[in-house]
Amino acid sequence: MKKAIVLIIMCILITAGCVSVQKPQTSLVKVKEGLVQGTAEDGLLVFKGIPFAKPPVGDLRWKAPQPAEKWEGVLEAAKFAPGPIQGGNPPSGKSEDCLYLNIWTPAKFTNDRIPVLVWIYGGGFGAGSTSERNYSGENLAKKGVVLVSIAYRVGQLGFLAHPELSAENPNKVSGNYGLLDMIAGLQWIQDNIAEFGGDPKKVTIFGESAGGIAVSMLCASPLAKGLFHGAISQSGGSFGPPRPTTYPGENQKRLADAERDGEAYVKSAGISSIAELRKISADKLPGGRGLGMSWPIIDGYVIPDDQYKLYEAGKFNDTPILVGYNSDEGASFSPPRTSEAYIEGVKSRYGKFADELIKAYPSGSGTPPKTARDLARDSAFGWHTWIWARLQSKMGKSKVYYYYFDQHPEYPEGSPQADRGSPHGQDVAYVFQHLNTSNQQVTKADQDISEAMAVYWTNFARYGNPNGEGVPEWPAFSDAKPLVMYFSKTPHTGPVPSAESLKSLDAYFEWRRTPEGDAWAK
Repeated sequence: MKKAIVLIIMCILITAGCVSVQKPQTSLVKVKEGLVQGTAEDGLLVFKGIPFAKPPVGDLRWKAPQPAEKWEGVLEAAKFAPGPIQGGNPPSGKSEDCLYLNIWTPAKFTNDRIPVLVWIYGGGFGAGSTSERNYSGENLAKKGVVLVSIAYRVGQLGFLAHPELSAENPNKVSGNYGLLDMIAGLQWIQDNIAEFGGDPKKVTIFGESAGGIAVSMLCASPLAKGLFHGAISQSGGSFGPPRPTTYPGENQKRLADAERDGEAYVKSAGISSIAELRKISADKLPGGRGLGMSWPIIDGYVIPDDQYKLYEAGKFNDTPILVGYNSDEGASFSPPRTSEAYIEGVKSRYGKFADELIKAYPSGSGTPPKTARDLARDSAFGWHTWIWARLQSKMGKSKVYYYYFDQHPEYPEGSPQADRGSPHGQDVAYVFQHLNTSNQQVTKADQDISEAMAVYWTNFARYGNPNGEGVPEWPAFSDAKPLVMYFSKTPHTGPVPSAESLKSLDAYFEWRRTPEGDAWAK
């Protein structure tokens, strides 16, 4: 009799939602839009090609993403959807209908509440897709996270600004559709990830290059507030002031400048209106990268202002951050062939600060050495990481973890590669533990660094702190204790790389934010 009463009480509590019942996680999952069928793969459940928004086609081209429509029956989620329209060719193909996400989950029960890592791909905001082999999430998922990768529009389809587009927008802005796609993907995750065993209260965003830059923009966007609880940026950050003629590290334009570029773009298509431009097939649109079509802008809505100023004012999404960059990023972006070319380029870009920067980043004679390439590294990535870490540790309540990736083959002394470090993007295969996709011979040190990075990244998703069993202690960064984790042969701490040179570069960026510097850039 007592057992029967207990069972009745339990049934009442379960029905009322007071007691949760562990239900086995299956490959058939119900999300808000309908049923989705994934696949079982090596202890994980994998779902590929789930729509998180309506296809941004027809009248929805150059508009904010709209919620995905409901579907009847079961949606098969067994293969990647096409990537966005771009100049390259993603492994899964490309289409204007591209707003899909993918999920790798180790959950055994629907209410496991596992931390979530959300990947945002790079590609200069002009290329990229979730189907790249290095982005496959099974290895990170096996370390105890739900791994999600989200797609977003790139190039002119993702970032075109134009007065007509601003006029039709309820917020009177245009551009930044790619960032709005990311925000829509994060909102979908909040609404649905619990059905895959994920914890919507423990979501960490991470990305590399344009993806890492996007992470920093989401950290500063009021539209993304509450959609994530930690942020990892690999070779990212966006703290340079805007300018009409952009350079690496000063990539953003103001809305008015971007709208003028948009008008020029429409004329380049031989037409006179956005309505006509929407009628052109996506794959027939004129290329727009050179006209600044492929980058987020300061629109006063998605990105309210110069990100440096936002952080100075404490106007950012205050979550723990883990940020860093690679030792030889400058080798990947058309480095100058001669010292003369290097000096000429520095004088052209940096004006009255050129001589000081040439001293800080010397070129010697002949082929510019790594010290010269490091100016390109720091202007695009290093300074942004350093200043982000400093501003966050000063203005925020959440902790900062700063790293420097310098894992690369040992080249013979005197060889052309002798001073080579780790180029842009090399870290991605280490984090995702896909060293087998690289062309280099994989060493024990490579494997150890890859394992340590995967552990740190997943620990950070779990705790908001990369530390845990089996890895060296990673201290939080601050100006008082400016310690950086080096990934070089072994994980170990050290000082901020090129610290004195960064101070010279910081003087340039500080001047650029003055009326004189802003006027000079125009």
